Amino acid sequence: MSDESVYEAIAGADDDSRWAYGTGFADPMSTVDTALPAGVDPADLAAYCLMLGDDALIASHRLQEWCARAPELEDEVALANIGLDLLGQARLLLGRAATVLGGDEDTLAFGREEREFRNVRLVEAPNGDFAQTIARLLVFSAWRLALLVRLRDSADPVLAAVAAKGVAEVTYHRDYAARWLVRLGDGTPYSHERAQAGLAVVWPLVAELFAAHPVERRLVGVAVDPGELRAEFDQVVGEVLAAATLDRPEAPALAGVSGRFGRDGVHTESLGYVLAEMQSVARAHPGATW
Repeated sequence: MSDESVYEAIAGADDDSRWAYGTGFADPMSTVDTALPAGVDPADLAAYCLMLGDDALIASHRLQEWCARAPELEDEVALANIGLDLLGQARLLLGRAATVLGGDEDTLAFGREEREFRNVRLVEAPNGDFAQTIARLLVFSAWRLALLVRLRDSADPVLAAVAAKGVAEVTYHRDYAARWLVRLGDGTPYSHERAQAGLAVVWPLVAELFAAHPVERRLVGVAVDPGELRAEFDQVVGEVLAAATLDRPEAPALAGVSGRFGRDGVHTESLGYVLAEMQSVARAHPGATW
């Protein structure tokens, strides 16, 4: 790079690796056996990848909504990076699903209707204030980290590789959220009030995280039974709440529709608004390349 132009390094046309994830990145699946495991129903595997991929995709979009709105510049960067981590996980998982369903990750992200998404309803809920976002991030990351740790032993090499990569990322997500919740809960009376209120909003969506779907039950050795995660989740979150001087909310679980929830494609009205924004450009210019 010359002294005359500090931008020379990013002006060259022959090095895509300088750009954000998605352009010139090294494919983390390049050395992974992508063949479907013997005895595994491809449709079930694709459905499971959609579940975990949609969780990450919608959570990522919600975090992106904090761009230029976070309380401090440091948190602006932190929330954006967490969102990018989750977007990377979503790409790999949706790409795995696309090998069975056809199309590609973009088709699955931008071409499906609301009822075709399989994310838990926790991630689609509105951000609320910063304390509510932090409460949700703690719940989501504590649950997802426990899941990814176990998923590293999946019989599907791709899921195992995605989990191995994701564990380090989500460990940071969980710790970031925990530190902030302690800071808010054990801070001023007002910050304590906002943190407790944020937990109260999030808590009705917690029970759904641990309800096993039939697809998860059928994928023995491939998927993780979410019911097995509850004890670890309660321990981790309980320790954080104690340090934050916050009470564990006593709130009933948000009901589904005839026993169907986010994993079944039954969502809150919030997801429609998320998808309207997230998919707007792709739907306005179908088939466009960038």
